[in-house]
Amino acid sequence: MTTRHGWLVLAALCAAFAGAATAQQSEAAEEAKRAYETGDYPKTVEILKSQASQNPQNGEIYLWLAKAYFQMQDRDLAVQSAEKAVALDPDNSEVHEWLGRAYGEKASHAFWFSALSLAKKSRHEFETAVQLDGRNFSALQALIEYDCSAPGIAGGGEDKALPEIEQIAKLDAAEGHYARGNCRRHKNDFATADLEFNKALESDPKSADMIYDIGDYAMKRVDPDMLVRVADAGEKAAAGDPRGEFYRAVSFILRKEKLAAAEAKLRKYLETAPVRDNYPSPSWAHLWLGRALEEQNQPEAANRERETAVRLDPKNKAASEQLKHLPKH
Repeated sequence: MTTRHGWLVLAALCAAFAGAATAQQSEAAEEAKRAYETGDYPKTVEILKSQASQNPQNGEIYLWLAKAYFQMQDRDLAVQSAEKAVALDPDNSEVHEWLGRAYGEKASHAFWFSALSLAKKSRHEFETAVQLDGRNFSALQALIEYDCSAPGIAGGGEDKALPEIEQIAKLDAAEGHYARGNCRRHKNDFATADLEFNKALESDPKSADMIYDIGDYAMKRVDPDMLVRVADAGEKAAAGDPRGEFYRAVSFILRKEKLAAAEAKLRKYLETAPVRDNYPSPSWAHLWLGRALEEQNQPEAANRERETAVRLDPKNKAASEQLKHLPKH
């Protein structure tokens, strides 16, 4: 759950373009960074494919292609790109982590026999990533989550997760509390998950992605107090990340306070936040915007926002339910 903000993305993409002429490298890296940060993944792919044709042995380029395809939900090309990155750079922990993520995403959309095989491959890649770099916290968290949630037939099991949780807790207190909470979440032990996630937020967490995953949990648990702690911790860890404003807006709405401010924050989020797997989706932003408008006695506008939420994501059950029960005008 490593953060992917500004200079980190630019530095990684510059590294990916090593071998190109200096001026071209700088220009391409800047353009790819802007495209990725704004969620223009097709443009990112276009740039990266051009660079790959010039630097076919550069594993970093294929790693970033895998990330872009992953965000585009092109599961086959994400797997192919990540496999190419691993073949070119087998000792790189991050490429194994992303191959694990690509396998896992493909498994979640496959028939059971193929899904089982892909799931096992996913776990193997997470485990390899951790073996290569024991401080790759995002890979270790992914391995822990797999073992906590996957059945034994797929190679998972809480008995495997417990020593992994102890391992990460020794390295970082916040990561340890998050791992315990995430494991309990998958076991539907929400009381313990609440406790551990709050401890994680109190332990000076550094990963914005980890913090905002707790935000997603708190939003679905309808816990405005935890959401405030999430926004505070997130802004400290990564100032300017739009997710902080999103979750603060949700906390306002749940408390039925500062509703105009909540509306403004959600509209800004919709204008500025990229569409990314670890960001609240536009569907959820429109859903909460509808709630804010409803609380401000604007039922017709609220209805339109919920309709937009359902149109953007028909699987958003919360939006469908709220739309169904909203009076028609």
